[in-house]
Amino acid sequence: MVACSFLPAATQMIYDMGLQHLLHGVTFECPPVALAEKQRVVRYVLEGNTYSSEEIDRIFSASKAQGKSLYYVDDAVLGVIAPDVIFTQDVCEVCQIDTHCTQQAVYKLPKLPELVSLSPNNLQDVFNCAITIGKALGEEEAAYRYLARLQERLDLTVDTLRAHRAPLRRVMIMEWMAPVYNCGHWIPYQVAYAGGVDMLSNPAGDSIVTPWEKILRYDPEVLVIAPCGFLTERSAQELHLVTQVPGWDQLQAVRNNHVFLADYDLFTQPSASTLTDGITVLSHLFHPEIFPIPAELQHKFRTLDLQHA
Repeated sequence: MVACSFLPAATQMIYDMGLQHLLHGVTFECPPVALAEKQRVVRYVLEGNTYSSEEIDRIFSASKAQGKSLYYVDDAVLGVIAPDVIFTQDVCEVCQIDTHCTQQAVYKLPKLPELVSLSPNNLQDVFNCAITIGKALGEEEAAYRYLARLQERLDLTVDTLRAHRAPLRRVMIMEWMAPVYNCGHWIPYQVAYAGGVDMLSNPAGDSIVTPWEKILRYDPEVLVIAPCGFLTERSAQELHLVTQVPGWDQLQAVRNNHVFLADYDLFTQPSASTLTDGITVLSHLFHPEIFPIPAELQHKFRTLDLQHA
């Protein structure tokens, strides 16, 4: 079995399940260990450039309006690999190459691989994707063992919240800063597992532009800023996009120092393990008196220094 993964979440789950020996080609945004070990098949036309959040939004919006993709397949590399199966996605053509673009590349191959689209809408869908990957690779049992470990963590979180009768926190997870996007798809379910509720979110659907007036009226107790594709260091460079908005200082989350930056992969990289890590981080941010943060996740978020933002 020879596999390629055209989305980072699939690559992460393949590694988590110990099946990386079957993986030969990856996309440019895959986890560092995969980029070091596997051939890059999918590239990005903006690779190597640095753009602001506003510029990125304009570029992607223009590309979508013109029916163009910012991603492309290295045909020569793909031809050498000659995969039996390729994992792709159709959740968001902005974030990763989609199945349509992949089809255009594989039609040139002498042997057509199986295309497996992983397009989850909610958290359970993400877990089911691990089973889909395992089946496609002929290693279904590896997927069930992997998910059982993660389910134990989720069950412990829920049981702890119930035991402490922890109140729901009114929160907002911000997926983009300029313009502001709310959170969608599986992220509202992560929030719920962690003991919060995001009434600005769009469960099982796309994230959408959210006016600041709506955010100010909602007045979240906890605000988590985790722009898609950004680590905390990158997000920190553009905090002025939100901190200079009129009314920012009046938000309850700001007044109580409950504003956090978090790495994108905890939320917008839909692998079962990274999203479970995201729930672990959120449970600590919502209820620090109940949930200590594991040492291995301490670097994945930071409290916003409001005096110097």
